[in-house]
Amino acid sequence: MKTNITLIGMPGAGKSTIGIILAKDLAFGFLDTDVLIQISQQKTLQDIVDGSGYMSLRNIEEAELLKVNLKRHIIATGGSAVYSEAAMKHLAKESVIVFLDLDLEQIRQRIHNFDTRGIARAKDQTIEDLFEERVILYKKYADATIDCRTLCQDSLALEIIEQVKPLLQTD
Repeated sequence: MKTNITLIGMPGAGKSTIGIILAKDLAFGFLDTDVLIQISQQKTLQDIVDGSGYMSLRNIEEAELLKVNLKRHIIATGGSAVYSEAAMKHLAKESVIVFLDLDLEQIRQRIHNFDTRGIARAKDQTIEDLFEERVILYKKYADATIDCRTLCQDSLALEIIEQVKPLLQTD
């Protein structure tokens, strides 16, 4: 049995927002790995990308994820966590991995600051390119996939709990 739920998905899919709701519903701790990176680096994600490049952000993210050693937590990862097989295997030891699946059009509607949000991507990569590349990885690592297209946030949290309950140790 696993003790954590780790949320993966595109920027704008709702990992942080739904993660907080799940943490409250389950009386779990909550960790947003984007915030963890910003605290450890004393920079915004965008400052890291601008100063050192997107691969530097991915490397920092991997290092931070490999340090995570928690129980009874909801972990909201950065959208690029899935590029690190080592980090995903590490998280999967204690976590049920949940992919928050949202279609490209809804991602576009939610992300108004694509160029300044601190997304780990090559300069010439469009949101479409990123979506196509990452969805394959999200599906590869997911223990459960939640369709986020139609349900409200509270309903999504309940759906996640229902789907992961057989794999999760909650007491």
